Amino acid sequence: MKNITIERRDFIAKVGGFAAFSTMGADALADELEHQLEDGMAQNQEPVATPAEDNSNRSRYNDYRRGSGRLFRIKGDLPPMPDKPTLIDFFKYRFTNNRHCFLTAQNALDSGQPERSVMASLLHDCTQTLCVADHGYWGGQLLEPYVDERISWAIKYHQALRFFPDLEAGYEYPEMYNRIFGEDFVPEDYIFQDYEMVRNHKWYMESRLITVNDQYGFTEGTEVSLDPFIDIIGRNFKEPEEGLGYDNSPSAHMWRTMINPDRRL
Repeated sequence: MKNITIERRDFIAKVGGFAAFSTMGADALADELEHQLEDGMAQNQEPVATPAEDNSNRSRYNDYRRGSGRLFRIKGDLPPMPDKPTLIDFFKYRFTNNRHCFLTAQNALDSGQPERSVMASLLHDCTQTLCVADHGYWGGQLLEPYVDERISWAIKYHQALRFFPDLEAGYEYPEMYNRIFGEDFVPEDYIFQDYEMVRNHKWYMESRLITVNDQYGFTEGTEVSLDPFIDIIGRNFKEPEEGLGYDNSPSAHMWRTMINPDRRL
């Protein structure tokens, strides 16, 4: 196996030049790096085949905001959803970065982590389908009604923890961040504040484990699928009888938006 690499000058060019690069916040830069790594991985091997990923090789920022959800960047019709959609249906027909999430969850599974850590790793970036900007916070809110509260909490705060190393836990600050963002790069204030809170929280390792699993999520040459996680989903995700989006939960509207992103109002 080998790792995908990105050159600093290429990274800056793809975000719109140095002027655009210099105005991007910490989370936006890290998310863009993830996207470019995933694109590089997709160009080197066959992607996981899902209908929602058919248009994954489109150019960036030509006609949409950088932080918009990936679902809103797909051109053409989306596959229909079942009347009572389940989480697996969203993986099949709506979630747009399945391969990365499968790889991250496989790392958790292979290292013997608890099922809730596997679930958190599997779901940690799914909400980028809906909104890339602050996706961890969106993800925590989207999933909170359906999972152990430690899972949604871990997903919410993983995006802050990735900027801070913890060698004892097995997470080093990614060298690529230094190379791409510069060694004097400083995250935004809310990232620092959330890190300080999470670092002293009893659930710190719930969120930290996502970053430990996530740092290896861009390695090519590994076949992945949803299959190893089907039973884990069954034991750890509370599927509403009415179907996701139709159960009147606090986040039902977010699922409905993914079901029909063309809704006028």
